[in-house]
Amino acid sequence: MHAILAENARTRSANTRAQTPALLKGLIFGPTGAAMSPTHTRKGSRLYRYYVSQDVLKRGPEACPVGRVPAGEIEAAVIDQLRGIFRQPEIIVGTWRAARAEQNDVIEDEVREALTELDPLWDELFPAEQARIVQLLVERVDVRMQGVEVRLRPNGLAGLVREVAGSRRAAA
Repeated sequence: MHAILAENARTRSANTRAQTPALLKGLIFGPTGAAMSPTHTRKGSRLYRYYVSQDVLKRGPEACPVGRVPAGEIEAAVIDQLRGIFRQPEIIVGTWRAARAEQNDVIEDEVREALTELDPLWDELFPAEQARIVQLLVERVDVRMQGVEVRLRPNGLAGLVREVAGSRRAAA
């Protein structure tokens, strides 16, 4: 315990953030259009993570109708949307066409396999790898009073499939 306290607060804070990456860092925006930043607080031994609007940080709680959102809940909502997308046949075909446009030897079955394998494997990935995939796939997350809107990167899925197909070929 003394060794932990001997470490300066800024270093301890950086280590905590490194252990719990903010999945939506740089991607999430509140209803006013202002960015939302990852932050956390502790109560006893519990860590509570959330995203807070820059409007709230700069002008106070009345500046944004959705001042802060629990990180776990918003991240789970985005992941659920991504997992649903991985299973949609029209997404699979569209991703295959986009991947084939850049790498003409990509086969539709490879795309289907890569996307369907990603869903059950998601929970097995390291948090840093999950964050990297979210950054690759998601262009923007808008938090609204009525819910959450996730905007995907146009070529994000195709890039992910090329990556997965390439690593599978290299292993074969």
